[in-house]
Amino acid sequence: MDPSGAQTVISHAHVVTMDAADREWADATVVLRDNRIVAVGDAREVDTAAWPDAVHVDGRGCVLTPGLVNTHHHLYQWITRGLAADHTLFEWLTTLYPVWAGIDAAGVNAAARGALGVLATSGCTTSTDHHYVFPVGAGDLLAAEIEAAAAVGLRFHPTRGSMDLGRSDGGLPPDAVVESIDDILTASADAVSRWHDPSPDAMLRIGLAPCSPFSVTSDLLVASAALARDLGVRLHTHLAETEDETAFCAERFGCTPLQYMERLDWLGDDVWFAHGVHFTDDAIADLARTGTAIAHCPTSNARLGAGVARTRDLVAAGVPVGLGVDGAASNESCRMLEEAHMAVMMARAVGGPTALTTRQSLRLSTMGGARVLGRDAELGSIEVGKLADLVLWDLTTLAHSGIDDPVAALVLGAQPPIRRSWVDGRVVVADGHCTTVDAETVARDVAVAHRHLLAKADR
Repeated sequence: MDPSGAQTVISHAHVVTMDAADREWADATVVLRDNRIVAVGDAREVDTAAWPDAVHVDGRGCVLTPGLVNTHHHLYQWITRGLAADHTLFEWLTTLYPVWAGIDAAGVNAAARGALGVLATSGCTTSTDHHYVFPVGAGDLLAAEIEAAAAVGLRFHPTRGSMDLGRSDGGLPPDAVVESIDDILTASADAVSRWHDPSPDAMLRIGLAPCSPFSVTSDLLVASAALARDLGVRLHTHLAETEDETAFCAERFGCTPLQYMERLDWLGDDVWFAHGVHFTDDAIADLARTGTAIAHCPTSNARLGAGVARTRDLVAAGVPVGLGVDGAASNESCRMLEEAHMAVMMARAVGGPTALTTRQSLRLSTMGGARVLGRDAELGSIEVGKLADLVLWDLTTLAHSGIDDPVAALVLGAQPPIRRSWVDGRVVVADGHCTTVDAETVARDVAVAHRHLLAKADR
């Protein structure tokens, strides 16, 4: 093999590959060249001398995992955390919609930098975003968050969200924050044309994401699905999050949320739903049959009292399942590794001690998330030929020293500091700190944007 190009050798780490064979090495070496993994194996078998110009990273005392994949977020909410903290979902939404109506491009950029920076320091290397609030005159909000993701250095899958069912027509959002179907479809097509990169190395891909059954019309859902498939991009929305939503669909459509989406051609291996808390056995079978995926958001579900998703049943049925932090206004920490921890705890709380193992939860946050986004051939495991999105977790701390199983230490213990993380072969976190943006500056910008947005809402 020609060892040309930028090279990194990570040696003597405990490597959890998350490959199909679930291989792990207690003392392994991984070699990166440019943005790809080019060697993985036992430290005694990988010849590091073949890479004389490499940057060498000592992995002793660390566990190396694939980068974590966040499959559901609302980045703009980073500047509205801590509001309506004790509300139900519908109460929370009706309280916050008037606040969100004041967002603008500068605020969204600050929020996205803050949220993505924290995600990076929690082990996330790929994140989605579901942005569905587009007030008139707010500026180019998708461009604002795309610029933020590029600055932080994460692989990014934002979706052009939408709402067209305002309160006057029986929906939940105020009329001031909904758009016409024509405007939504035009903006959606433009977003794909401007930014979507279908290449295997893509750092940026776009999806289409009408918000939810109670904030969009059937016509918009049908038209968005047709447009997405014509353009070759993925589809996303919220579904089956709360009992209120189930009651809304029963009253308005005479069916369950999943039955409603199936009527509108919204099941398939190009679709993923956020939450999926309230699914019947038949619904889970339909998801598995069609390859429709779920973004499981255990912390947000608990924060809003939405319920506990049937994660074990979904996984057992073969439904693609990933993890998501959800919007920062319903999960103030938004730490990706915390979702792996919470997924285990919530599953076991209702299903017993064997409902979800630590390695299954880590798989949901890596290969599971990659599969949800249609990128499991490129991301989600440590294998030769895959993209160099990796996290080296330091388990030498007081909080982790003496925990026998490194995966248990990672998923069940306190969050370890990150010694290094790489996205597309580039270092994004070193010694627990994001290397790409200045945390103090971002924190100040977030505080200013927060105060500015709340001041607008009080006028």
